[in-house]
Amino acid sequence: MRLFTIDENKCTRCNFCAIDCPTQVIQSAAKETVPVEIVGASESCIDCGHCVAICPTGAFSLESMIKSECSEIDKKNLPGDEHMAAFLKSRRSVRRFKDKKLSHGELSDLIEVARHAPTGSNKQKVEWTVFEESEKVNKFASLVVDWTKSLAGKIPDEKTAATMAKIGNSWDRGNDSILHGSPHLILVHAQENLPSAEADCVIAMTYLELYAASRGLGTCWAGFLNAAANSYGPLLNELNLPEGHKCFGAVMIGYPKYQYKLIPERKKANINWR
Repeated sequence: MRLFTIDENKCTRCNFCAIDCPTQVIQSAAKETVPVEIVGASESCIDCGHCVAICPTGAFSLESMIKSECSEIDKKNLPGDEHMAAFLKSRRSVRRFKDKKLSHGELSDLIEVARHAPTGSNKQKVEWTVFEESEKVNKFASLVVDWTKSLAGKIPDEKTAATMAKIGNSWDRGNDSILHGSPHLILVHAQENLPSAEADCVIAMTYLELYAASRGLGTCWAGFLNAAANSYGPLLNELNLPEGHKCFGAVMIGYPKYQYKLIPERKKANINWR
């Protein structure tokens, strides 16, 4: 089966598709011909779609990708550099949520955007588990607290041991310092032995939380839960991730209870110019 087809009437022989192909499986047009696939192209192609996206006339069609399903880039909808800088700097970790749930559709919309995050060799093996019910989220927080209590007396580092003990004491007083009463929890996971799995998942989760912020939602990475999710049996059983999968990121999400007015200062970047 052919890897791609090119409309000879639309093709201008610019060769952008061949020049930009990450795996170099497209041979540039020669004289009056159009670009063609090299021998073994199907085995090397990663289906990234660069060839389809870069064609200025829409002449290129990838057999594995329906062109009509590819959205056209509307530059009017893209933020300028000043708006983007202001948005990124203003993003905050939210730990106080309104007693209001997101709809199933709203949660789905977040992942619809996050699935476009880049992955190593375009593997697209990132998977998601979304917990919509706050009762489940609260149970997970309780299990993480149990985990911290089980470690508190075993950790030689006094500062870390004190932190673990503090979490347990706070929970016993009715304060959730693990998931902060978040109405929802989203996990991102993949096969543990997959190359680039951790980076792929972290990038995807970053896409999700930044898009969430653009929609006025609040998020916070759940570091303690993520750590416990890969080591604490009772929590592992409750999360019930697919066999061989590892959790590479967890985020609380909901409507923020409070709004922030200022951008806190950060340390100056430590840059080594070469």
